[in-house]
Amino acid sequence: MVREQISVFDIFKIGIGPSSSHTLGPWRAAQQFVQSLEQKDVLQLVEQVKILLYGSLAKTGHGHGTDIAILLGLSGDDPVTFEVDQVGPKTEHIKNSRLLSLAGKKIIEFDFNGDLLFLYNESLPFHPNAVTFQAFLSNGNAISETYYSIGGGFVVKDGAEGLQKAEVDLPFPIDTANNLLHWCMKTGLKISEVVMENELAWRSEQETLQGLYLIFKELKECIYRGCHTRGTLPGGLNVARRAASLNKRLIGNHTYNNFDEWILAIRATGNSFQNTLDWVSCFALAVNEENASFGRVVTAPTNGAAGVIPAVLAYYIVFCDGYKNERIVQFLLTASEVGSIFKKGATISAAMGGCQAEIGVSSAMAAAALTECLGGTQRQVLMAAEIAMEHHLGLTCDPIGGLVQVPCIERNTMGAIKAITASQLALQTNPDNAKVSLDAVVRTMWQTALDMNSKYKETSDGGLAINIPISLPEC
Repeated sequence: MVREQISVFDIFKIGIGPSSSHTLGPWRAAQQFVQSLEQKDVLQLVEQVKILLYGSLAKTGHGHGTDIAILLGLSGDDPVTFEVDQVGPKTEHIKNSRLLSLAGKKIIEFDFNGDLLFLYNESLPFHPNAVTFQAFLSNGNAISETYYSIGGGFVVKDGAEGLQKAEVDLPFPIDTANNLLHWCMKTGLKISEVVMENELAWRSEQETLQGLYLIFKELKECIYRGCHTRGTLPGGLNVARRAASLNKRLIGNHTYNNFDEWILAIRATGNSFQNTLDWVSCFALAVNEENASFGRVVTAPTNGAAGVIPAVLAYYIVFCDGYKNERIVQFLLTASEVGSIFKKGATISAAMGGCQAEIGVSSAMAAAALTECLGGTQRQVLMAAEIAMEHHLGLTCDPIGGLVQVPCIERNTMGAIKAITASQLALQTNPDNAKVSLDAVVRTMWQTALDMNSKYKETSDGGLAINIPISLPEC
């Protein structure tokens, strides 16, 4: 029996950085709360709203933009379409005016410091990322709802069963890597083909393809923006953006009008090991610098690890001649299934599993996708995912200052390079001789997550976060 049905568009989501669990998830939770008020027909009765942030959402919420996301979500703005250059101005307007327009329909007084509370020393048992919304009504009643941001932008309402997603009749139910391999062996289909057959249970093939093309459009635009934007990242660490400078050193002062022209120019720089390594790092840095700047990114499967898959996909496009629609679709479908297997059997939440749940999972996804696109067998694809995760086991999440910058941005370059290495190893290995299965690694990752001290789980209470002296501006 399948625990959870996950689509490719659950794993890949378009949103705004810097965190899927601390920005996108709370944003969605705030939207759901306002929708709940409307459904209960009490929106116009609301006089005051209080927001209570618990656990990891409280401890690193300021650095991750949780407060900003919640204000925009309550305002009725959507992370897929909201103009990223308005994130700062709109939230500042709410703070300064002390007014909040719920869903753009009901204006209430709002005290940012008094109505949005960071409960640093309180946690709720279900998940470290918890937020409670309280609405006080003019008739004397109050409504309180609690939501959990469980990683990758997924949100669960307290008391609700699962993710409240309608079940469909999947032709190939998959819980584990072994399930996936069973269906591949039984049908002779590639992993991406099995995934596409399942996607047809939700929508037509044309709709799925259009959605995947949109995901790819956002991926390549994010890479391009990040590689052509200079400056310093927000938040107070004064981290300089590096992707644009690296891009300039690698390709010169030439100006290219779009991603396609730029990619052709990159190909002309050659495929030496050093050049390839520099470009993969550049791609990954670009995406996560955009993410750290409240830019639009694709959650893949999280925002903190959003640079790994686009970097490996760009590597495939540039250095493996993979710029073909069918190949990009194949890449994304394969990657998504591996991400789903980790989410079902372990976690993609750093607050639950540390950074192995983000960078490790994204690296495994990218390794699997690259391996299938380069002609690997189904067993080699799963082997590549296993190798990538095996060498991320135990990776902690210790963001300095609670910001998704150090060491998070560089970790994406490491995850991308490991993914490519894992793919190459798998392609040169007979998988029948493998000693470790992907399912064994998923179980091991979850066991490691359970054993890991909470100070290494996106709380900024341990690791680099307490050993690097910093002085951030007061929020």
